[in-house]
Amino acid sequence: MTTTVPQYEVRATVLADPLVQPLLTELEHEYTTRYPSLAGTSRELSRYPAEEFEPDHGGLLLLLLQDGEPVAGGAYRRYDEHTAELKRIWTHSAHRRRGLARRVVHELEQAAAAAGYQQVYLTTGPRQPEAKGLYLVTGYTALFDLTADPETLGGPLPFAKRLTGTHPLRSEDFPPTPRVDFGAATPTSHSGPGE
Repeated sequence: MTTTVPQYEVRATVLADPLVQPLLTELEHEYTTRYPSLAGTSRELSRYPAEEFEPDHGGLLLLLLQDGEPVAGGAYRRYDEHTAELKRIWTHSAHRRRGLARRVVHELEQAAAAAGYQQVYLTTGPRQPEAKGLYLVTGYTALFDLTADPETLGGPLPFAKRLTGTHPLRSEDFPPTPRVDFGAATPTSHSGPGE
């Protein structure tokens, strides 16, 4: 019996591309399910202007397509002159646990390095243990106390990774992350994306 290995196309695109809509729809569902205070709004998803995820403005949005359909994706935006900030890491709910998020993170890191960025920064919510695990396994440094209950840290969980150079990453190298109201509801236990 022969097993067929899925082939994926990596495509750079823009937020207005209709192929991005599944990413935005599922991310909004995940955010409002895990953080009920965000329910009924796309506040988190529309926080940044679309052009921040375009190369002319120092950003990039990538989709991983299988047979022309989006199965995973993510983006980065310019955080500062030397740093790309990962955003919207997503895997379609029917395609999770196949290493696709790792592939997206790797593709974004490669593109960021090629664009001249020296490091990557990101945050994820305290109710997204899958995202926390993804970033740790892909070599990111947690810029918070990993032994603390994430819900007690008062906001997004920051991570960083060097793309070039060897000096250690320190939380004080990054300005404080703006606070997001994550509400007080009980976390859900289903699999989900990173921010």
